[in-house]
Amino acid sequence: MMNKWVKPTRNTKFHIDAEWWEETGRNFRVHLLSHLCSDCQERYKDYHEADLIDWIDAVTGEVSQVDGLWHSLRVCCSKKPDYINELTPITTAVFRTFLANGNEPLTPVELGEELGRPPSTILRTIGGFQVYHGIKPVTKEGGRRSLPRAKSEEGAES
Repeated sequence: MMNKWVKPTRNTKFHIDAEWWEETGRNFRVHLLSHLCSDCQERYKDYHEADLIDWIDAVTGEVSQVDGLWHSLRVCCSKKPDYINELTPITTAVFRTFLANGNEPLTPVELGEELGRPPSTILRTIGGFQVYHGIKPVTKEGGRRSLPRAKSEEGAES
């Protein structure tokens, strides 16, 4: 059953939708690997070696398990000045922003402030029928902050 599409606004919260990655059968970890800096890409040449690690939310103290690739992106790659720059495509910049902030839902206005880009351009880009990098409006109360789980070589959930 298809969900009814509702046109998002400048105040609609967006996030990386884990269900989109699962439903489309795309490999989130391979995609994530392409967003790592060169140092981390070298460290994780064999991305299957990146295990789950414990992540402690500095604000809430909540402990959750996150992918080692995602952890490296958050603590290393996202801190580098060229992680997002004026030449980074909007869809990539928005995706990387969500990766760096723990997939905390943001509106086009908030993304615009973060990225230095017009909220109207961000909304036109991520608010249509085409889904980029799994970026979709939050449809459930509170949003879904988790990112997709990796699938093992046999296709089972890990």
